[in-house]
Amino acid sequence: MRRLEVKAFRGDQYRAACKVAAVLRDAGHLTFFVGGCVRDALLNRPVHDIDIASSAEPDEVERLFAGRTVNVGKSFGIMIVNQDGVLIDVARFRSDGGYTDGRHPDAVSFSTPERDALRRDFTINALFQEPESGEIVDFVGGREDLRNRLIRAIGDPVERFREDHLRMLRAVRFAAVLGFDLEPETRRAVAGHADWIQSVSEERIFKEITRMLCEAPKPSTGLELLHETGLLRQLLPEVEALRGVAQPPQFHPEGDVWTHTCLMLDSAPAPRSPELAWSLLLHDIGKPATFSVETMPDTGERRIRFRNHAVVGAEIAKKILLRMKCSNDFLHHVATVVSCHMSLHTLPKMRRSTVRRYLGMSEFPTLLEVLHLDLLHSTGDISIWQQMKEVFESFRNEPALPPPLVTGNDLLALGYKSGPAMGGLLRNLYDAQLEGRIHTKEEGIALLKSLSPGFP
Repeated sequence: MRRLEVKAFRGDQYRAACKVAAVLRDAGHLTFFVGGCVRDALLNRPVHDIDIASSAEPDEVERLFAGRTVNVGKSFGIMIVNQDGVLIDVARFRSDGGYTDGRHPDAVSFSTPERDALRRDFTINALFQEPESGEIVDFVGGREDLRNRLIRAIGDPVERFREDHLRMLRAVRFAAVLGFDLEPETRRAVAGHADWIQSVSEERIFKEITRMLCEAPKPSTGLELLHETGLLRQLLPEVEALRGVAQPPQFHPEGDVWTHTCLMLDSAPAPRSPELAWSLLLHDIGKPATFSVETMPDTGERRIRFRNHAVVGAEIAKKILLRMKCSNDFLHHVATVVSCHMSLHTLPKMRRSTVRRYLGMSEFPTLLEVLHLDLLHSTGDISIWQQMKEVFESFRNEPALPPPLVTGNDLLALGYKSGPAMGGLLRNLYDAQLEGRIHTKEEGIALLKSLSPGFP
């Protein structure tokens, strides 16, 4: 036994969890904090959710916390207790039967703390802490693996992964986020059964990959592990295809597309937003499909080119995110950034109206950060990004895209017929407004008459 440094436990959740644990203990039930909260406290990482494992059966939990429980998995011994507005998971010590579907146990039986620990995924996630004394109970060698910075499956790793195939991806995510290594036998089990991941739902896969990309200090470590274990080929073959795709050394001295992408991800400080993380991962996803070597007409030099890779990449990104079943808003955000990430390179040649249209995009802050990291890890010249950032900052206190002075309803009221011609005129009028050539509706109508001599 070892006393836990409890300084990582603090705040309303800790106080609520202690109250719940005290009620269970006073009723005669063996009670522990368990899992990730104990792991993170021992690592002096922030603790976000505190789970409780106890000898109390669900009906007893309902009785002790009458009117304050939610049945989220009573058949599995899991209840939620509302304590002072904080939701605390309370689970009965249990053993699991077989896992026919590769995710859920076919049956569970209530058991002891030791058998409960043995059913869990990794040793570092199976530590128990006695809430009052702070003592650690370790049945599986989790403390030693924490000291050695290892992710080790409990017992036979093949059996652990057979029970829930997602555990293979979770092993990689924990290794990347915590900066740990995969224990060799656990690693071999992942590599030997990587195809099992195909049975896992896309939503669960998307969540795990997103957490890895957003939380890992260096997402490249997770991506390399995914590649080395064969999981990347199973999950994101389009990303796997970035490896070995050469780039023109005069613009990309850092190396191939894979290296460039990894450097960009690692340079964005954690925690990253999901939108930024996926935009960075996929920003050059169109390069393998558009790779060519062309002879430059002016010099005769042979040069690597990726014509229209941003547009092609946006379509590939859409297919990936559709496959992952993420939200339409998220898909649109990432695909827009991928599609536009090369456009900002032409900032000095842009019309003012075009610049302001970019500034008004909800995706623009993500796009700006992708541009920054793209330049930083290619030519190293970030002057275009600095110019665009200054322009963006100058518009922070005013709407980047003001409402149009002249609308379609205005033209209809004046007798103009709706159709493509009207749409083109409205776009021209709005460009003139954004460029400061018109300031009132009257000025817009006057300009319209000059643009369209046949105006009614």
